[in-house]
Amino acid sequence: MLQKITLAEKINILRAGVMGANDGIISISGIVLGVAGAAVNNFGIFIAGIAGMFAGMFAMAAGEYVSVNTQKDTEKAATDVQAKNIKTHFNDERNDLVDYYQKQGISEDVAVDIADELMRKDAVLVTVKEKYGIDPDHYTNPWHAAVASMLLFPVGAALPLLAITLFPKQIRISMTIMAVIFSLILTGYVSATLGNSSRKLAIMRNVISGLLTMAMTYFIGHLFA
Repeated sequence: MLQKITLAEKINILRAGVMGANDGIISISGIVLGVAGAAVNNFGIFIAGIAGMFAGMFAMAAGEYVSVNTQKDTEKAATDVQAKNIKTHFNDERNDLVDYYQKQGISEDVAVDIADELMRKDAVLVTVKEKYGIDPDHYTNPWHAAVASMLLFPVGAALPLLAITLFPKQIRISMTIMAVIFSLILTGYVSATLGNSSRKLAIMRNVISGLLTMAMTYFIGHLFA
């Protein structure tokens, strides 16, 4: 039977996907503008962009897999430590749980009843959840993040790649820059919404980093023109 994906896991998948798309936009725009700066023809730019896209897809997937696997290992280690603490210091863990509920505004008597009831059902589960925010039944899945990042990377890469190769030489640079800015505004807004942070700040960071990447790579390519 397949495990139901939790809200936290869904957010992690979306986060990885947005990061993959964002990296695809910035990485490929940098590559194609760098090559365009060297006055290479459209076919050469397209091949460079495609090569960069495939390299980026697998690099992002590997990076997400390793990163999230590390997080998963940390969660498991914390659960194992807590299981040992329950065996050796049960009363201390129970009292910590009572204190936690009291700090949430629950009266002492009710906090004691809740803690005792939950500790009887599954002491490790409840203490790990309350102390570390970890659900031992739903560890973070590294494959979800890796696949989401790998699939969304080429989606982000497609816009600058198509813009630089399809538009006429006279306007291909300006149109690519406009396409990238639009894409970065979108991914910045989505990432800020997922993270419940400032949308304006996220968009500014995204656009500025993208413009700097494009400017530097175009300048380097132009040096070898």
